[in-house]
Amino acid sequence: MSRAHKLSAKELHNWKLVQRFQEALAEVVAKAKPHPTFSDPRRTLGLAPYLSLFLLGMFNAVIESMRGLCAASELEKVQQETGCSKVSLGSFSETQGVIDPDLLKQVFESLAAEQIKSGDNSDPRLAHLELIAQDGTLWRALPRMFWAEYGVGPKGEANGVRLHLRFNILKDCPADARVTPGKGCEAQALREMLLPDQTSVGDRYYGKDYQLFEEIDRARAFFVFRINQSAVITSEEELPVSPEDAAAGVVRHAWVRLGATEKLKTIRLRLVEIRCDGQHLLLITNHTEERVSAELVSLIYRRRWSIELFFAGLNAFSVAAISLPNPPRESPFRFIWR
Repeated sequence: MSRAHKLSAKELHNWKLVQRFQEALAEVVAKAKPHPTFSDPRRTLGLAPYLSLFLLGMFNAVIESMRGLCAASELEKVQQETGCSKVSLGSFSETQGVIDPDLLKQVFESLAAEQIKSGDNSDPRLAHLELIAQDGTLWRALPRMFWAEYGVGPKGEANGVRLHLRFNILKDCPADARVTPGKGCEAQALREMLLPDQTSVGDRYYGKDYQLFEEIDRARAFFVFRINQSAVITSEEELPVSPEDAAAGVVRHAWVRLGATEKLKTIRLRLVEIRCDGQHLLLITNHTEERVSAELVSLIYRRRWSIELFFAGLNAFSVAAISLPNPPRESPFRFIWR
């Protein structure tokens, strides 16, 4: 938003989202231990108003900077909905330095918990699995908010916030989340958040960490990861491809090890190679073929789109902007909108 442009309340949207957010935020803030500065009577910008104002900026692309957000705080509608008075640049900048970003995580977890249903409407053949899509994303919500940025500034010194999310694929809702500085390692977050019997589903980033495969297996957990086409694969046993597998695009099924040398070789893994709809995927898993067929390995990875949709919503600045060729029956943000 340029300085010459005077923002109006009509240009702002997603008021219902802010209202629902505030309801959950009130419960979280009541239990939180905020920075001592928030108990100072001289402070004019409180914890809840700050986060509500932050969310409003996050979901309105017309607000492009901290200066623009502070200008929006002059609007009567914004003050009514967020509970803030006119906010100065100095006050907003100082407040972001004492805010714990983990509060946002707690709010989204609270909203998600309300919508978790018993059972699910997914493929019944997956019912015996706890499928968890793992991913991380960088919240680049507002360009001037230093804890919402990463790798900017003259020397790339700005701190960031990275959300590491474990997303329950069958229940279509977050299962766990962790907020770290922007340079936080996603693979390390998976190691720390992993639980026994869960099946972690991840993209090629996780498929590059060969040590991670053994650590997950040792933790009595499972995974379905995509690997790079350039991976060195040593076949130990070719497995049959059933008609059902072939119908799902499976062209190869085998027990293999990855790694170019004996020192680098992985534990024994199942490889499921898929060619379908112009895509060529190499998937690996430590599930046995009796527990999860090659067809289901393909299905599990395809279901990973749910976490991508979730992140798309977080990063899009407007839930209404999400447009998909084959959208799910319900928005991944239904736990916020309802």
